[in-house]
Amino acid sequence: MKIDKNIIKELTDYLNEFNLTEIEYTDKDTKIKVSKSNTASSSQVVSVAASTSTSTKEKPKSVSGTEVKSPIIGTAYHSPEPGAKKFAEVGKKIKKGETVMIVEAMKTMNHVPSTADGIIKEICVEDGQPVEYGQTIIIVE
Repeated sequence: MKIDKNIIKELTDYLNEFNLTEIEYTDKDTKIKVSKSNTASSSQVVSVAASTSTSTKEKPKSVSGTEVKSPIIGTAYHSPEPGAKKFAEVGKKIKKGETVMIVEAMKTMNHVPSTADGIIKEICVEDGQPVEYGQTIIIVE
């Protein structure tokens, strides 16, 4: 396994630039997590963990139904506000164009519409979970 030191350096620079305590980078079967903690002596400890899953590679799920994907990078929310009724629940019948989730990006709430009529078979992301562009958020059958 060869780890690209430039990625680690770049992630460490982002930690300092944006005053973060942890950042994670995933690419295919490589996962790099860089974190820092400030101790009382104000020294920084940077730890790097890398893992590859070549022998325990996950098999792609066989998807039956229509995948509704995130149109942007952001944070997924199941309801319009904390404690409110969820837009989508497993087993609920929905129509094409109906909001199934909100993806928040840069303080803008983006409603994600269903791309098909049907019944929600699976919700693929947790409430408050970061999502990527094109990531499947629900499956409608």
